Amino acid sequence: MPEIRNYTMNFGPQHPAAHGVLRLVLEMDGEVIQKADPHIGLLHRATEKLAESKPFNQSIGYMDRLDYVSMMCNEHAYVGAIEKLLGIEPPVRAQYIRVMFDEITRILNHLMWLGAHGLDIGAMTVFLYCFREREDLMDCYEAVSGTRMHATYYRPGGVYRDLPETMPKYQHSEWRSKKDVDKLNERRSGSLLDFIADFSKRFPACIDEYETLLTDNRIWKQRTVNIGVVSPERAMQLGFSGPMLRGSGIEWDLRKKQPYEVYDRVDFDIPVGVNGDCYDRYLVRVEELRQSTRIVDQCVAWLKANPGAVMIDDRKVRPPRREEMKGDMESLIHHFKLMTEGYCVPEGEVYCAVEAPKGELGVYLVSDGANKPYRLKVRAPGFAHLASLDEMVRGHMLADVVAVIGTQDIVFGEVDR
Repeated sequence: MPEIRNYTMNFGPQHPAAHGVLRLVLEMDGEVIQKADPHIGLLHRATEKLAESKPFNQSIGYMDRLDYVSMMCNEHAYVGAIEKLLGIEPPVRAQYIRVMFDEITRILNHLMWLGAHGLDIGAMTVFLYCFREREDLMDCYEAVSGTRMHATYYRPGGVYRDLPETMPKYQHSEWRSKKDVDKLNERRSGSLLDFIADFSKRFPACIDEYETLLTDNRIWKQRTVNIGVVSPERAMQLGFSGPMLRGSGIEWDLRKKQPYEVYDRVDFDIPVGVNGDCYDRYLVRVEELRQSTRIVDQCVAWLKANPGAVMIDDRKVRPPRREEMKGDMESLIHHFKLMTEGYCVPEGEVYCAVEAPKGELGVYLVSDGANKPYRLKVRAPGFAHLASLDEMVRGHMLADVVAVIGTQDIVFGEVDR
């Protein structure tokens, strides 16, 4: 009988579960992992360096492209850092809009994660279900910013514009009959807030559908229970944050522990795991979907009752309105200067962290008093999580590597930056 040989194997980057740009060098004893060495940097785009050569307000779009599954949360950290340095605070309505879109983004992220993680482990249907709901939320992004993904909606001092009174509608074509289109457009007859309220009403039933497919599914549990166990002490030593830390049983959430914007005014719970394995982290994220829906509901109710400004009225930061710009020479010059040169930010350094869907996303910003950052550093949650991959997969089988990469919810835009 031939003996079991030790292999050194490349896992990825072309493997579908490696999510595009992860190269793992695995040392294997038969089918058991002895060592896993992640090679990163295949998606390095020098975002932090590029920001040093652009005015503050021109780098917001770069932030969207870091963790490109949870776009507005990245903007939030960067814009929050600029606001801290400038010493300004957005109007309350803008803060509620930000919180609402942070939670919509969290739902978007977790749906993407659940679909991809399911697909990696072999559950095809969940992927299709998740993308069905993501489509509606992508339409919300498009309604406020004109773009489905990279919104650049948060601006220092507030948000780009108020929530629209109408929703884009489907048109009938040779592929869709008028009857089908009218049925699809029923939900879109009101404002964006009505559309979001309708979504949060029917979304809990959709979460129940995902749970019916997975939570008690024998195969799903065999693939996730007791895989990639991390103890609470070790999770803290490894610098975990977000669902990875909460899955290990530590109740740490920046929205509760260091509230920013209006998180101290909304009511929600922090789900916490018990065993610190892939299954617990799955349960934590699914419960976060429910809690985010609760927060969105509360924000919608507040926003419907309280109209108001969504941008601070400081002309050093806020560009003139389009109508003024088109008809008034001074406003045109003002607009041009703001968009090309930006504004000078007082000297100082600041760290601003938000509870992004994947964990604590922080922006460390140093200003030397010019119109460009002197230095920008992004603290990406995925980076610390990926560093623990070797420890999490050691002693497991090759097939479990896929489950562990999935449970870490890694996006390489933020890891490589």
